[in-house]
Amino acid sequence: MLDFAPVSTSPADRRKTMVDCQLRTFEVTDLSVLDAFQAIPREMFLASTDLAVVYSDAQQTVTSDGVSRVLLAPMVLARVIQAADIDRGCRVLDVGGGSGYSAAILAQLAGSVVALESDKTFSAAAAANAAALGIESLRIVTGPLADGAAAEGPFDVILVNGAVEQGLEALFAQLAPGGRLLCVMRAPGQVGRAAKAMRFDRIGSDVSSRFLFDAAAADLEGFARKPQFLF
Repeated sequence: MLDFAPVSTSPADRRKTMVDCQLRTFEVTDLSVLDAFQAIPREMFLASTDLAVVYSDAQQTVTSDGVSRVLLAPMVLARVIQAADIDRGCRVLDVGGGSGYSAAILAQLAGSVVALESDKTFSAAAAANAAALGIESLRIVTGPLADGAAAEGPFDVILVNGAVEQGLEALFAQLAPGGRLLCVMRAPGQVGRAAKAMRFDRIGSDVSSRFLFDAAAADLEGFARKPQFLF
């Protein structure tokens, strides 16, 4: 009879599998980004206790007082963070990150992170999770997502955690010279992975855009296209 070694289901092993089988295979090669995803226990930020679900390559939903956030799939989040070129000199704004997972990842890379949430319960959860992990470089702010956090800026990097259709003007204005904004843009009629992960760079008073890759993301509140009325 053959003996098979049991498959480890520890959180650390699940994270390593996520890094090796999802992130690396999706062109995430920056070792500092990979180390950040290896370091942060994703299960802290999700309601599910099923590690197979927590570390799957799917988007996950967190809910607070009737407000929901659909977290970006790890492979999408990792690749947009890699594209942001974050180092310890960066000040980062994380927009709509729910209970704080993306902000915790960013805090492993940047000098300081401001996490903006519109829901006070999400803000409280993000603060509690950061405290539990001993992250001191993360500040939590509550307010409308599309308004940004001008009092805390300007920012070298802004990460928008979801699909947007319009309404980025206030965030562009909060970029420092040479700053960049990362998001998933959805054009009319686009569904699933037809949306586009984009990087926007502030060059003087102008903002340029660059396509990164096709990506799936849930719509984020405050950035929906205003309905057009026909007469």
